[in-house]
Amino acid sequence: MDPVTTQNPLPPSVGRAIKGKRDQVILATKFGIVRDPKNPTSRSVNGTPAYVRQSCEGSLRRLGLQTIHLYYQHRVDPDTPIEETVGAMAQLVKEGKIRYIGLSEASPQTLRRAAKVHPITALQTEYSLFSRDPESEILSTCRELGIGFVAYSPLGRGFLGGQIRRYEDFAPDDFRRNVPRFQGANFEKNLELVRKIEEIANEKRCTPSQLALAWVLMQGADIVPIPGTKRRKYLEDNAAASEVGLSQQDLARLDEVLPPNAVSGNRYADHMMTLLNR
Repeated sequence: MDPVTTQNPLPPSVGRAIKGKRDQVILATKFGIVRDPKNPTSRSVNGTPAYVRQSCEGSLRRLGLQTIHLYYQHRVDPDTPIEETVGAMAQLVKEGKIRYIGLSEASPQTLRRAAKVHPITALQTEYSLFSRDPESEILSTCRELGIGFVAYSPLGRGFLGGQIRRYEDFAPDDFRRNVPRFQGANFEKNLELVRKIEEIANEKRCTPSQLALAWVLMQGADIVPIPGTKRRKYLEDNAAASEVGLSQQDLARLDEVLPPNAVSGNRYADHMMTLLNR
């Protein structure tokens, strides 16, 4: 595989968008997921020091930057000790090519090993009313080590927004068609959970998405949700979630409606699940 062709950077348009405004922007990007150019659906993970450097320098070149503020390892490479990967990232910090180091979907044990090499600023892991696994150990480990938590997919892959009512609502090429929790009986069971969220949102005079984001924001000041947003309207709606007030009674009710492990089905297909919590 050619790691140059398999890098997963921000699109070149980001570089153009921030040109002349780079002192006003905090930019984060990732490395580590390798795509096979001969088989676009195939994925592997590369955390070798050579790949870390090559990926970083490629992103800097494409973005027209001298420094990436926050650089994540997208997934932990099982074949490369985390000490080697983070050591290579620490060298990039010394050289001024990145400012802060982040990891994604790393286990508590990996976080501890990584933090002994260099301070870890952020851990990015899926977290929402639909995915509460981090509550068991990840969040407490982050807080113990002083690592900020970045919650991706805080709207449950968009499902908590209430727009998806049938499996057929997913576009033919939608990634979610291959996710177990959005298939068959799992879909129907989880849709019932969404309807309960909608009832509470109606009472709170907000959208289900705003309620879901407000819940994540209430889990701690050290948690930053990053909902995927393609349109300005959704950006504005999501930002308004910060104005949704949730009482302890509201939080208790949401816990009752959607307790940990209430959702049916895994959040990835089996082969992708092996890349989590490493």
